[in-house]
Amino acid sequence: MIAAKDALQRLRDGNQRFVDETRSRRAATSSSRRTELVAGQEPFAIILGCSDSRVPAEIVFGQGLGDLFVIRVAGNVVAPSQIGSIEFAADLYHTRLVVVMGHTMCGAVIATLEQLERPTANRSPNLRSIVDRIEPAVESLLDTDLRHDRDRLLSHAIRANTRAAANQVRHGSQILENLIQNDGLIVVAAEYSLETGVVDFFEDRPGS
Repeated sequence: MIAAKDALQRLRDGNQRFVDETRSRRAATSSSRRTELVAGQEPFAIILGCSDSRVPAEIVFGQGLGDLFVIRVAGNVVAPSQIGSIEFAADLYHTRLVVVMGHTMCGAVIATLEQLERPTANRSPNLRSIVDRIEPAVESLLDTDLRHDRDRLLSHAIRANTRAAANQVRHGSQILENLIQNDGLIVVAAEYSLETGVVDFFEDRPGS
């Protein structure tokens, strides 16, 4: 089992390789690695990220087959199925780091802000379920001066949504709470920049 702090450093190092364009794709996806993983897996980190095609976790963290347990959903929202998936990996594979990762220019957050400003009845119930999970984290921002600066509003809303999602994971189940309190599980919030490729771990303390 890899300790959370060591797993976090591995992600930081991998992201730096990605930014520097020094990642070795061959080693990460070789046939020998595929064969090795047939017997089982031991992912060192769990990533809950957005489904956006520009944010593939294995690539932006410079990792390969079997390294990460990745859960992707639009807006990196947290629902029971995501909590269950995290419980599964944390319990079965003893993975002790969970990263909830948002990203700049997130379409789901943009759609939520638009819905709050100009409600529409035309959104499908399925899409609405995503927006409904983001709204509580961002709606209060519209009551601040940020409403006059669209770019700053979006930036703050993306981080607020990611922060809220990380907190939901920390307190989403008794299993995860017990692992955090007693067995070294850490949940951190991060943001990937589409513009630079850098992942900013802006909350990297347990329980922050």
